Amino acid sequence: MRKKITLLLLIIFGAILLRFLFTAYNTHTQKIKMQKVAMPEIVVEEVGSKEIIKSFESPARVVAKYQVNVEARIDGYLQKSYFKEGDYVKAGQVLFEIEPQEYQYALQQAAANLKSARAMQTYYDKQSARAKQLVDQDYIAKADYDNAVAQRDSYRANYNRNVSAYNDARRNLSYTKIKAPVSGRVGMITVTVGNYVRTNAGTLTTINSTNPMYVTFPLEANDFNELVRIDGSANINRKVEYIFSSGEKYPLNGIQDFHDNKVDESTGTITMRATFDNPNDKLIAGDYGKAIIYATKTDPAPIIPTKAIQENQEGKYVYVVNKDNIPTLTYIKVMEQEGDYSLIKEGLKIGDRIAVGGLQQIIPGTPAKIVSAIQEETPKKPNIFIRFLRKLKHLIIRK
Repeated sequence: MRKKITLLLLIIFGAILLRFLFTAYNTHTQKIKMQKVAMPEIVVEEVGSKEIIKSFESPARVVAKYQVNVEARIDGYLQKSYFKEGDYVKAGQVLFEIEPQEYQYALQQAAANLKSARAMQTYYDKQSARAKQLVDQDYIAKADYDNAVAQRDSYRANYNRNVSAYNDARRNLSYTKIKAPVSGRVGMITVTVGNYVRTNAGTLTTINSTNPMYVTFPLEANDFNELVRIDGSANINRKVEYIFSSGEKYPLNGIQDFHDNKVDESTGTITMRATFDNPNDKLIAGDYGKAIIYATKTDPAPIIPTKAIQENQEGKYVYVVNKDNIPTLTYIKVMEQEGDYSLIKEGLKIGDRIAVGGLQQIIPGTPAKIVSAIQEETPKKPNIFIRFLRKLKHLIIRK
């Protein structure tokens, strides 16, 4: 009986000891885990650099180099139209005709008045010449000569007035044929044949030039300053590409040959303009798309491994590691990806340190341990004493 009690006490003592040992073991393993959490191991690299031609994007609009409203310059009935809507016309080509009879009559009347005025001027020129001879010989009084000269000058002025009236009548007659002031494509006709038109009453149609075409775009002032820094001057012609709203690239490159002399206060942008050849009329005035402007010189850009980049709802980011090995979440803008590397537009500087390995262990603001590589954790076998304790526990549970 005593032996049984002793054995029972030993078993109870062993169980208590085993419990204590397991508690100590669990405390030790938890402490190791906490240390690992508190000091994550990460791989760090410096942000490199690559010489590139930098580019900047902006929404853009196609604009005709010339846009002319065709209007009537005299009053009258619109008699004829010599084109179809959408036709390409050349400068000087007749587009409309206003009924000319009234203006032909006016020109004829002006021509007759001019002929009469010319005859009267000729007559009084001769009269004044005769009076000059007579006054020189004292055959007439000086007052008579002055009167002849005055009449001559009066009829000369009358002749000049009739010349002006004749030219004005001829000009009005020419306005009965409304001609294209520039070459380009004609838009819709707003007043049809048979209607009475008046001067300054509105546009008959519009002509947009088609070749070359302008592409205007608002460039952010910071981007413009960056272009000036890279190229060394603001007054440089730069290559521009145009992308249609469908995503298709226009096959010909343009030249940025103008920028505004002020920054728009409401948008913080500078208006830029590029000129594009448009031989096939693919660029249409009023179309919207995207412009990409390129610097003329190379400039170093930050480059990092793409694997270092992560993304959340707010955008793409990396972990920048400071001198105290504390990682900070930093949002970036990616310019483009080249294989396993990405060029960075904003957010990083050349020489910054970023985490490229152990990213899942990082806690922003918590110091990290810098290692050369992250090793895969493999389960470690417990030592002999631990294996003995586990076996002993298993035997006790079975009994």
